[in-house]
Amino acid sequence: MASSMLIGILITFLVIILVLYLVQRLPLDAKMRQIVQVIVIIIGIVSLLRYLAVF
Repeated sequence: MASSMLIGILITFLVIILVLYLVQRLPLDAKMRQIVQVIVIIIGIVSLLRYLAVF
């Protein structure tokens, strides 16, 4: 059980990093890119908290 939770957290963290990298590569202006990054980080934190059974 603990190993599957750890793998889920690791995969979620890697997906967040990948999405943030891809957002950097998009041809958006700086303000829009920052908004998208904040949204991705918030969604990532909520996902990680769900793996830790906070929600």
